[in-house]
Amino acid sequence: MCGIVGYLGPRQAIPLIVGGLEKLEYRGYDSAGVATNCDHSIEIFRAEGKLQNLKNLLKAKGIIQPGQEEGKSQKIQVGIGHTRWATHGRPSETNAHPHLAGRVCVVHNGIIENYVDLREKLQKQGCVFASETDTEIAAHLINSHLASSSSLLEAVRKSLNEIVGSYALVVLCADYPDTLVVARNQSPLIVGLAEDETFVASDIPAILEHTRRVVAMEDGDLAEISPGGIRIENKGQVVNREPFVVTWDPVTAEKGGFRHFMLKEIHEQPQVI
Repeated sequence: MCGIVGYLGPRQAIPLIVGGLEKLEYRGYDSAGVATNCDHSIEIFRAEGKLQNLKNLLKAKGIIQPGQEEGKSQKIQVGIGHTRWATHGRPSETNAHPHLAGRVCVVHNGIIENYVDLREKLQKQGCVFASETDTEIAAHLINSHLASSSSLLEAVRKSLNEIVGSYALVVLCADYPDTLVVARNQSPLIVGLAEDETFVASDIPAILEHTRRVVAMEDGDLAEISPGGIRIENKGQVVNREPFVVTWDPVTAEKGGFRHFMLKEIHEQPQVI
């Protein structure tokens, strides 16, 4: 179980993403990281340990400053973030998400079951791995399909056809500075819709401060998020997922609408298993 946050819109991405990760830190304490797509170049910041270590790093570099989240840009800002609970690969900065391969950067929650076979295949093609994670395989796989694809969405679609397992996946690419591609299979992922901006997260509390209009991704959904909106497909067919309005207050939202955390955890047992 890991925490994912993504953002596309006019505001500074990193402060918003870190703010969302603070609401999801219960989903992973092993490491944290963020990545942005700036002028066709991806910049990544990662830190081992709790989210505070990443925040300290960003503050030391002057990337997070008081009031920065209020600033707006004429350019679309795109970024992704992640807080990790380690599965494949020990807790370390190297194994922290996001993972970068060529022009592609990803964050992932779930387990790629056929990662050994895919890793061997990609290594034979000349891919060099920097981490022990199964997630880095997704980054290399998508990057390998870019050259033969007409869009980032198509490259992700081709890659998912080769992946077996569970995933909530958020992808950005240096060649597509105003696009996020997201996919879900057996791992939670939601999309928050606000005026001129879109949020992605593993859970509602991460985005509730910014919007209450939420689209719940379903298993098999693959979506492209751009300034023009969100386009969702499932098994190659375009589908319409109507947004719903969250009426919970922030405290209730953290409990998933249940009266207390124990009841929430009881109802989450089938998904965890």
